Amino acid sequence: MAKIVFRLNHVPEPEADAVRALLSDHQIDFYETDSGRWGISVAAIWVNNDEDVFEARKLINEFQTAHTTAMRAAFEDEKKAGNIPSFWQLLRTSPVMVITYCALIAAVLLISIVPIYRFFNT
Repeated sequence: MAKIVFRLNHVPEPEADAVRALLSDHQIDFYETDSGRWGISVAAIWVNNDEDVFEARKLINEFQTAHTTAMRAAFEDEKKAGNIPSFWQLLRTSPVMVITYCALIAAVLLISIVPIYRFFNT
């Protein structure tokens, strides 16, 4: 019976392609399902043979560990190079946008918290 080895929801296409290539390189028979027209189905990579599930999960886990390490290192390099702005840099360059977002966040929090507060203080 087929089993899910990798969910594809919110996965960037290059990462999904790398997982597909990894499974193909190791001759693991798999197929994919998409999230469907309304995006409510399971988008995933499935392995056909039960014997290959353990090997596929092991390969994918190793890939994800290496990929996570590489992505974090790339992020830190970009951050050190100054290509990723901090909150204060964003505030300095786009004050209207930052203040608008902060006001919207505060409004959502207020709309969420005030009814609960009123309910318990009645």
